[in-house]
Amino acid sequence: MSEIKFLEAGVMSDKLTLIVGATTNKSRYAYFAASRLAGAGIPFIPMGIKTGDVFGEKIIDLRMKPELTNIHTITLYIGIANQEEWVDYLISLNPKRIIFNPGTENPVFFQKAKAKRIEVLEACTLVMINTGQY
Repeated sequence: MSEIKFLEAGVMSDKLTLIVGATTNKSRYAYFAASRLAGAGIPFIPMGIKTGDVFGEKIIDLRMKPELTNIHTITLYIGIANQEEWVDYLISLNPKRIIFNPGTENPVFFQKAKAKRIEVLEACTLVMINTGQY
């Protein structure tokens, strides 16, 4: 609940990132992304179906479809087979961009996002951060 209050108060960063598929599993790329975002000073909200904390942020339950504001970027770490239920919800958050990390590419999701004027990138969040392209 505190995460949502934090968001309602407003976040001033223009790069607030929602990590969809967040996990505490240190061998997963979503965990690495949280680590790199934290290290770069980019605020993030971890969201997934797992519980726990990553780099000081509690993982928000994706199944609750919480109302969030000020999301600049959604970075996806859930495969196409698990996306359908969340597509409309994620688009409703009105992000500026959605990063489809390797293995998450979804042409239907791409088109729906583009129709709402959301930038769609087939890219790797980790590479983008490491090369200063984030």
